[in-house]
Amino acid sequence: MDDGERAERGMQVRREVLGDEHVDRAVSATTPFTQPFQDLITRYAWGEIWSRPGLSRPERSLVTLAVLAALQHEQELAMHVKAALRNGLTPGQIQEVLLQVAVYAGVPAANRAFPIAQRVLAEAAEAAEAAEAAEAAEAAEAAEPPDDPEAG
Repeated sequence: MDDGERAERGMQVRREVLGDEHVDRAVSATTPFTQPFQDLITRYAWGEIWSRPGLSRPERSLVTLAVLAALQHEQELAMHVKAALRNGLTPGQIQEVLLQVAVYAGVPAANRAFPIAQRVLAEAAEAAEAAEAAEAAEAAEAAEPPDDPEAG
């Protein structure tokens, strides 16, 4: 596989894991100075590592959350909590990762990670509830008979 194919595959995986909104925001903020870095992470983090067959995406999310929490990379942790949900992890599994971090990387690292994860999980729950409410309203509206201007 050449670098062009790796970049294409990387962008596809990056979008699937992080979501179009996040990737579009990152790409639109790219400058000539940051372009080489964007290319690097797209080709190698996403096109090479996240695309390998040895671990599933949920397993890669578990590892990523643990490392980011242990290293106290808080902004990246928040982004990857969202990605972990997108990859099928449950809030309970994310909680377990952070408990594991407390034992092996230290309570202070986990203490910083828990509120970040809690905030992201709450935001995701609110977004899911809003989407369900909008879907229910749309379904109810579709089920109502149309107004008959001649009736009445």
